[in-house]
Amino acid sequence: MKSVVIIGGGESGVGAALLAQKMGMEVFLSDHSLIDEKIKVELVSKSIPFEEGGHNFDRLLVAEVVVKSPGVPDHAPALRMLKEKGRKVISEIEFGSMFYSGFTIAITGSNGKTTTSGLFYHILKNAGFDVELGGNYGKSFARIVSERQPEYMVLEVSSFQLDNIDTFRPDISMLLNITPDHLDRYDYKMDLYAAAKLRIAENQTENQYFIYNGDDIEIVSRLKENTTQAQRIPVYAEQYKNGLLTQNGNGYYDFVLLGRHNLLNGQCVVEACRKMGLTENQINEGLSTFVNLPHRLEKVDVIDGVTYINDSKATNVDSVYYALEAMNKPVIWIAGGTDKGNDYSVLLPFAKEKIKALICLGIDNQKLKDAFGSLISDIYETQSVRQAVVMAHDFSESGDIVLLSPACASFDLFKNYMDRGDQFKEAVLSYKNICEL
Repeated sequence: MKSVVIIGGGESGVGAALLAQKMGMEVFLSDHSLIDEKIKVELVSKSIPFEEGGHNFDRLLVAEVVVKSPGVPDHAPALRMLKEKGRKVISEIEFGSMFYSGFTIAITGSNGKTTTSGLFYHILKNAGFDVELGGNYGKSFARIVSERQPEYMVLEVSSFQLDNIDTFRPDISMLLNITPDHLDRYDYKMDLYAAAKLRIAENQTENQYFIYNGDDIEIVSRLKENTTQAQRIPVYAEQYKNGLLTQNGNGYYDFVLLGRHNLLNGQCVVEACRKMGLTENQINEGLSTFVNLPHRLEKVDVIDGVTYINDSKATNVDSVYYALEAMNKPVIWIAGGTDKGNDYSVLLPFAKEKIKALICLGIDNQKLKDAFGSLISDIYETQSVRQAVVMAHDFSESGDIVLLSPACASFDLFKNYMDRGDQFKEAVLSYKNICEL
C-alpha cells in the first residue's frame, strides 16, 4: 500500500492520516464539510495535504485504498464513486489494526460501550498493564498506533466503525446489547444494524474470546446462524441478580456504578479480566475506584432534599429504560430533543410507577406528549434548561429525583449531548446558589 485517501476530517480521519504518513504512504485527506480549525492546524503542522468544503474526485482516484471516517455514510457520493472505480474502502479501525501487534480488546453495543470500555481500561491500568484506550472513545485507534505500540489496547467500537472492517480481529470482543439505534444509516432495518454489531467477532479465531449478553434476544437469536470461531462466553442476569457482582469463591466485588445495566457491563468486564489472568484483588480494586464519565447517571447536586441527576448521554429509549429502572424514588423526568424514531411503549410502566411529572425540553414535543399524556398528569414544555430546572424544583419535594434522561438527540437546542448536560449542571448549581441566598 503506497497511497491512501482519507474521507472525513474528524478525529478518526486525522488519526488515519498521521498513521499513513508514519508508514511512509502518500496521504491526502478530503472532507465534504469544513474542517475544525484545530484539526487544520495539526494537519498543516504535519505537512499533510487536505481539502475541505467538497471533494476533488480526480485527486481522490489517485489512492489505492480509501480510509473512511465513521461519520461518513456509505452512500456518500464520493464513496460511491470510489467503490465504482474499484477502490478498496476500509474503516479507520481496520486501518489501525493493520499496523498494531499488541493485544486488542474491542467493545460494542447500542448502549453502555463507553462506560464499559472506560471501566475495563481503568482496571487494567490500575493493575499495572501497559494499556491505551481509544477508538470511539477519546483518541482514534490509528492515532494511538502512530504514536506508540502499547501492549494492550481497549477499543470502543461503533457499528459505523465495524461496517468497513476486513481483517480486524480482537483478542477479546464484547457485545453488550442490540437495541434500535441509528437505523437511518441501515435503511431502517434492524437486521442490517444487528449484523454490523456482530461483525466484531466475525474474524476471531478459536483461541480468542467473544463475551456477550446471553439474555439479549437480538444477540442470541442471531448467534444461532453466526459463524464466529471464537470461544463464546455468555453473561446472564442470574450472575448478578442479587444486585451485586460475585467474586470467585466467597464475597462480592465493591462495584460503584448504579443500575442493572451497569451490573451487566461490570460482569462482562470481570469475565474478560479473568481470561486475561487478573487476580480477584486486582479486579476488585479497579471496580471500586472507577469514576464514570460525565453525563451518564451523574449526580449533580442535592437541593432541598431533591437529587439532580445528569444522564444527558441517554439519547435513546433503551438508555432511559436503564436509568428509570435504577431510580428507587419518585422522579421528575426531563426529556425531549430530536426524536430518532422512538417507541416509548417500554417506558410506560415507569410512567405509572415512578414518574411524578414530565418536563419536555425540546422544540417539538408532541410525540412525548402523545405517548405519556394519559399516564402523567403533569406534563410541561420548555426550550430553556434553566426553566426546566426551576419547573422541576417546583414539582418536587424532599426525597424526589430530578432526572435529565432525554431519550432523544440534542441537536434541536444544543451542540451535542455534552453541551446539553453541561448546561443542565450549570443551571442546577446556579439555582442552588439562588435557593441558598
